[in-house]
Amino acid sequence: MPYSLTQINEAIRSDPGAFAAECDAAFAKKVENAAKKIADHRGESRVILLSGPSGSGKTTTALKIEEQLEKMGVETHTISMDNYFNTVDPETAPRNREGAIDFESPFCLDVDLLNRHFAMLDRGETIHVPKYEFARQMRSDILSQPLRLGADELAIFEGIHALNDIIVGKNPHAFKLYIAARSNLLDDDGKVVFNHAWLRLCRRIVRDFKFRGSDASFTLKMWSNVRRGEKLYISPYKENAHIMFDSSLAFEFAVLKPFVVPLLEAIPAGKYDVVDDMLQGFARIEAMDEKYVAPESLAREFIGGSTYNNH
Repeated sequence: MPYSLTQINEAIRSDPGAFAAECDAAFAKKVENAAKKIADHRGESRVILLSGPSGSGKTTTALKIEEQLEKMGVETHTISMDNYFNTVDPETAPRNREGAIDFESPFCLDVDLLNRHFAMLDRGETIHVPKYEFARQMRSDILSQPLRLGADELAIFEGIHALNDIIVGKNPHAFKLYIAARSNLLDDDGKVVFNHAWLRLCRRIVRDFKFRGSDASFTLKMWSNVRRGEKLYISPYKENAHIMFDSSLAFEFAVLKPFVVPLLEAIPAGKYDVVDDMLQGFARIEAMDEKYVAPESLAREFIGGSTYNNH
């Protein structure tokens, strides 16, 4: 469902704290409903597969679902599927049409190991979760962690390719979720002021700057390839999900504005059409101070200060 620019601006001017709390409460309800369905399904599989495109908030959503399940007495473990990336080998790595290594491809993952681990977990056997070292582009077995699920325990595997047929096909009983920021921001005439893909891009720009020190150009250079990968490898498989839900928060457009606008304004005008379009959109959105954002809010995955940062 789209958001109203007028309603958001009015809410921010009148009571931004209450508005942010209301948005977070609505998202918490989605998490609670998902956790209940997962708990009801656990007799069929101990594995949960959580997918979504880049900038969807998969990590925080997975941890929130884990937290909710544990409140219900179901011990749960969250594992990033990024740890199952293969060590980069230029001779065997998948490549795109231009001949460059296609880091968006699901075949960058060790799919055989993932599927073997899912089967072992369902049988109550011990696996050793690998650790991928991104700086060295290699997987470390030395840093691997053992995991064995008890009779009533679950494991959430979150990653962009979690619902791809090469994984779901061998794990048909796993519970499956698709998370994405899916709502556009519209004006009173029904015209798009800010679309959902821009929201995810802004999340990425701010996160890359806050946690990696990268400027907006770094994120924008990769974005077209990220979007290509989404259309090829992620979006076509969302129908595999038992649950699809929107991870956007209505106040995010406003709270991201003070962070992202200066980063976008540092880009030379006309270099990226999307930058000019986003700046026009932000010009119509009231800014909101991050002090109104709770530490446990999903938005904190991107702007920092999250209670989940220590996971």
